[in-house]
Amino acid sequence: MSPRRNRPKGAGSTDSSAPGAEDDRASRYGGWQSSVHWQGEEWSVRHVAGASAQGKTYRCPGCDQMIPGGVPHVVAWSEHAGVDDRRHWHKACWNARDRRNPGVQRSRNAPRF
Repeated sequence: MSPRRNRPKGAGSTDSSAPGAEDDRASRYGGWQSSVHWQGEEWSVRHVAGASAQGKTYRCPGCDQMIPGGVPHVVAWSEHAGVDDRRHWHKACWNARDRRNPGVQRSRNAPRF
């Protein structure tokens, strides 16, 4: 006996050229996206799940620490600047962004990114 099918046939098969393909791509690359007003600008904020964050390592601008692959985090960019200026934040750092000082002083031997 084969296992029970949880979805009806045909569900879940989407064509990448379909009109709703961009919505599917946003959900596939991690969580949900919203818009936030901060520092007098509109920011797009995407919450990235840990399973979607494999491979690359990013530096959080809030705490100046590394975000290793596989860790859930937030990607934010200014609507004015565009997607090319995306920044990857720890969730806690993004939530405390008004209390974070962007001019964090590193030690002499720390790499400058």
